[in-house]
Amino acid sequence: MKTLLDRVANLPGYYPSSWPVECGGNRRQKAAVGGLGARDGTPKVTTSVNGRWNVMMIRRGPGELFLGGTMSAFTGPPPFGWLQRLDPETLKVTAESPRLPCGDHVWCGAIAAHRNGDIIKVNGCYIHRLDRDCQVVAERRLPVDQAHNGLLILSDGTIITKDLRLAGQGHSTVTRLDPETLEIVGRPLALPEGAMGRIASDLTSDGEFIYIPGIERVWRVRVEPGNLVVDQTWSPQYRSEDGNQGLAWDGCISDGSLWLMDNGDIDSVRAIYGVHPNGRLTGDDRLSWRRPAPWSGRQRLLRISLGTGDIAAIAPFAHAGGGIIAPPVHVPELDICIAWDSINGGLAGISTAGAKLELAWSLDARPSMQPVVFPEAGELVINDFRESEDHLIVVDLRSGELISRISTGSRLANGMFLTPGINRDIYYCSTHAIARVQWGRHH
Repeated sequence: MKTLLDRVANLPGYYPSSWPVECGGNRRQKAAVGGLGARDGTPKVTTSVNGRWNVMMIRRGPGELFLGGTMSAFTGPPPFGWLQRLDPETLKVTAESPRLPCGDHVWCGAIAAHRNGDIIKVNGCYIHRLDRDCQVVAERRLPVDQAHNGLLILSDGTIITKDLRLAGQGHSTVTRLDPETLEIVGRPLALPEGAMGRIASDLTSDGEFIYIPGIERVWRVRVEPGNLVVDQTWSPQYRSEDGNQGLAWDGCISDGSLWLMDNGDIDSVRAIYGVHPNGRLTGDDRLSWRRPAPWSGRQRLLRISLGTGDIAAIAPFAHAGGGIIAPPVHVPELDICIAWDSINGGLAGISTAGAKLELAWSLDARPSMQPVVFPEAGELVINDFRESEDHLIVVDLRSGELISRISTGSRLANGMFLTPGINRDIYYCSTHAIARVQWGRHH
């Protein structure tokens, strides 16, 4: 097995940084070196309320922290995307982009630091290239008039992105673009079905592959010099047609498997994608992720073999009608996978050492967002929404012990991204607020 440093540093195509893209890399392993030292430190929070939909932060050069997002304009004035450069300690804005067109779609896009030094941003049906001062270098309207949920940079430096569709909404399209001009490379690839989850990819000795959870199946796409080609030999069906389970969000590629949680197209997601432009509603009363699930199935964690396509599953929580808005994380160093149920509550560590997935521990928490793990320190950082406040908690990966808790100062929780800092700190993004939490000896 590769060491942690090997697997988090092997990021061809990206700017040399500790966290240049969501989830820390194309495999979406969310793993960072070092740790927070949360057992011995006292958490201190710095919160900034900006009234925006804050999606993710990434790191570029030393001392450079970038925040990307959109506007929570489900009703009212037209929405737009934006990029900011922040002071890593105070979170003050040091540079900001102009308003970036998004085709009037309201959805969380993505940003990434390209090896050419610029920031690539996708938002709605537009993609932008911006410099370190957040000024636009290039702009492209994407070929599909639909919100796009994520982008990754391939090993050759080209960019891939995908539009999001739910069941009954047709085929999703994967688009590949030149990083300098944002011209389309090859022909956009129509997947065999719609796809909700974001893209994951892996560079192996057999080639470079993209993994995308669809409506019923998970699809593997081979990256060729001028084309993207669906692998017809591997398309495991993760979802039955009985309607008892929802769609999967993103996959985590780890230890020869793709790790998924289903039950993701909850009522608020269906409301956003039930209109066009996506998210432009006549009212926002259906946008809570706390509403009952539109299915009866319990929340599941699935392990899908990248070799055989065989699927192992576990439903670690007792409540029917489970639901989530963010994917799991597998930690191969500890043979543990982290899963949760946002609608009903519950956080669990699943032992992955054997052929059968088994519950290792559980904790009373209500997570909703993309976590960060520190395998060397055995620390998991994730949110816990309770009493109308969003908290960050640090949990022992091995035992499930709650090590630390602090309120972020945010009144809303969503499925956005955490980002590790470089000084025992974590950056947090949510609707209307961002925060930095640092563990240390504070006076």
